[in-house]
Parts: sequence; structure tokens; C-alpha cells
Amino acid sequence: MRIAVLGAGAMGMLVGGTLSTANDVFLIDVNQQAVDKIQRDGVVIHEKDGSSHIVHPKAVVDTTGLEPVELMIVFVKAMFSNTALKTNQHLIGPNTYLMTLQNGAGHEETLLNFVDKEHVVIGTTQHNSSVQALGEVFHGGAGHTYIGDLTGDATRLQAIADAFNASGLEASVDNNVRKLIWSKLFTNVSASALTGVLQCPLGFIAENEHATYLCRRLVTEATEVANKEGMGFDAEEELEKVLAVCRNAPNGYTSIYADLHDGRRSEVDTISGSIVKAGRRNGVPTPSHEFMVEMVHAMEDFKGDAKR
Repeated sequence: MRIAVLGAGAMGMLVGGTLSTANDVFLIDVNQQAVDKIQRDGVVIHEKDGSSHIVHPKAVVDTTGLEPVELMIVFVKAMFSNTALKTNQHLIGPNTYLMTLQNGAGHEETLLNFVDKEHVVIGTTQHNSSVQALGEVFHGGAGHTYIGDLTGDATRLQAIADAFNASGLEASVDNNVRKLIWSKLFTNVSASALTGVLQCPLGFIAENEHATYLCRRLVTEATEVANKEGMGFDAEEELEKVLAVCRNAPNGYTSIYADLHDGRRSEVDTISGSIVKAGRRNGVPTPSHEFMVEMVHAMEDFKGDAKR
């Protein structure tokens, strides 16, 4: 399959690089230095068992002159999605599918600016990755990738799942992928958001009674919103899943932690903000998530030295 991956960050390099072992993949990024390194030396993927391997996607900054692709996967940060898609719109043909595996929810609204709903693919993956160095990632966790569409019949997306499976990324189509996306979202809007605000590792959320209280409150609000959307979640079950993630990766740091620590803008508007937006749509109050969104933005705007 001919595939374009927007964004050569941690997940873009991992997924795009791995897909290149069985597909024709173009990894697209605005960082010329990163693109040159990948084009010259490939992507180095370090595994948890200490092993490493190198994969060789094509890497480019400028896609001018390239023909449309069959699949475009968006892995840039949510705030850059529209710009990245517009810049590379010539790669989107009448039969091109646009896929998002980004954190958070609601990304399909951006994709629908470029294709009809029959060509939008939404999904979630259990893989996680972090950048180790230029052109190198650490594959911190493996798992399954689930994809679906907006029409309720995901079976026609089997060829995309096959392209993933052929390269060793286990994937399947699911007609209820929105519920899977929400299930993952609970961790992002509670534990992950808290690690950013508290600047702590995941383990602290499960170990500290005050942090656990905050996590419970965020999960409870989020499940109330999800259930208004017809999802049918149990708040206590979802909380336990979130805390299990924290216990299983006690020294883990999240992307929102890293963004705030390093002074970058975060994706809070499509993570915690997606709960606020859905709450307003369904008439469910979400004061805790509104607080988190504003707190994160305040931390993004603060330019002083926090150690003073």
C-alpha cells in the first residue's frame, strides 16, 4: 500500500517506519535535520528487551511532485493537523483514506475538511513510543491497533488492517471503535493530564491519595459524558484500568508532561478539551476538566523560572 505519514515524531517514526517493511511509505516532516537523518540512516527502533532494529521509510520535507497516496496517517500534534493536511493536500486523491491515531477525540472534524466521511478512518493503538535521539525511538509498549469509520461499516477498511498486519503491527477493524477511543481517552484526560499539571511520573497518581482522588473525579466526569453519548461505561471499572496503567508504568512520563516540562504547547484541547466540548453538547457539567484545560494553558503561558 502507498502510505503517507504526517509527522516524524515518536509515533510517526515507529508506525511509519514499521509499515515501511511491507509498504511504500513516505514519512513527512518539517524538520529538515530529522528528515535528512532518517533518509540517510533510517529509523532506529529500540525495543524493551534491549534489542534494536533499523527500518527505512522514505523521508521528505517537500512532497511537491509526489502522486496521491492510498492512505494518509496523521501523527502531527492536533493543533498542526489542518496545516499539515493543507500543505500536503495534493497527496489526497479521490480514493485516499485519511486516518487519525492521535491522542484525544474529535480529530475527524479536521479530516472532514479534506475528504468525505466514507474516507475518514478513526482508530486507537496500544503502541507507545518516545524519541530517544534524532531518528531514534524507544518502543515502550506494544499491542493492538483498532480502526473504524464514521458510517458504521468498517469491513471495507480491511485492506488497511492487512497493510498493518503485513508489517507486524497487529490491527483489526471494529464497528464500535469510538468506544475503544473513549476507553483510552479516560487515561489521557485523567492520569496523563495530571502528570502534566503535577509534573510527576504516572506511578504517583496511583500511590498518592490526593492524586488518586483527582484522578477518580476526572474519570467519573468523563464517563458521565461518555454515557450520554451512549457508550455504557462503568466509572469504577474505568478508574481501575487507569490506575493499573499507572501501576504498570510507575516511572512513565507522558507527552503532556514532556510538553509542559519543555515549554511546548500541548494537545490539551483535543484531550481534556474534548470532554468539555462533549459535555456541553450533552448538557453534562465538566468543571474538573474545564479546570484542567485552563490550568494547562496557564502553565503553557508561564515563562518564568518555576524554581524561584
